[in-house]
Amino acid sequence: MASYSQMSYAQRGKQHAHPVARELFAIMERKRSNLSLAADVATKAELLALADKVGPYICVLKTHIDVVSDFDADLVAQLQALASKHDFLIFEDRKFADIGNTVKLQYSGGIYRIADWAHITNCHVIPGEGIIQGLAEVGMPKGRGLLLLAEMSSKGMLATGAYTDKNIEMAVRNDFVIGFIGSRRFTEERDLITMTPGVGLHAAGDALGQQYRTPEMIITENGSDVIIVGRGIYGPGKDPATEAQRYRDAGWAAYEKRLSVSN
Repeated sequence: MASYSQMSYAQRGKQHAHPVARELFAIMERKRSNLSLAADVATKAELLALADKVGPYICVLKTHIDVVSDFDADLVAQLQALASKHDFLIFEDRKFADIGNTVKLQYSGGIYRIADWAHITNCHVIPGEGIIQGLAEVGMPKGRGLLLLAEMSSKGMLATGAYTDKNIEMAVRNDFVIGFIGSRRFTEERDLITMTPGVGLHAAGDALGQQYRTPEMIITENGSDVIIVGRGIYGPGKDPATEAQRYRDAGWAAYEKRLSVSN
């Protein structure tokens, strides 16, 4: 069988068993976008304004909701309205990392009630497979999906080797898992989506150890599916809509090149 990375997003969406994955692939095809915005801003107004500006160009809005200083229920309602208006999914980058019973409470309740509004969330598997099972008990009935942090994009990260391999094993046997955070395609045993942070139009880094790779490196060469971009789109002196369009076009061109090479 051909690698999943050699198939179009449309083909993969039609045969995928998970509703979130099917919807994501459909959005990617409709919008010709494999771009996710990492919206790491500190206020409700900033987050909503940014989501509205870049919404037409992204397939996924990635949030860190716990950095928003004036979070309230209205923010969630407005984010959901923008997701509907601009046709994107919401991914709360929560990075759960506790035992199953605790993450059930964190995911379903508290101030943020993440499972009520985030189509996708993610977790570390350091506590063992119970973390996936706990999150699934909350998320599966709501039609949500989970990514495992198989790798990270920072210098010196410890998610390598045997640890990454364990992520892959757990993902393959847990239907709630739709994919990974990582830099490449990890397995052909299931069609698992890879979303990759640390993407820039020019490979470089920052003073805190973030390492950037280009869309062509990630999508064309490594077989990843979604590029995650933050400061490259809304950093100082940048116009978010213009930059989002540039990254969307670069990501899609890298995807089309991957298909042309495989065919």
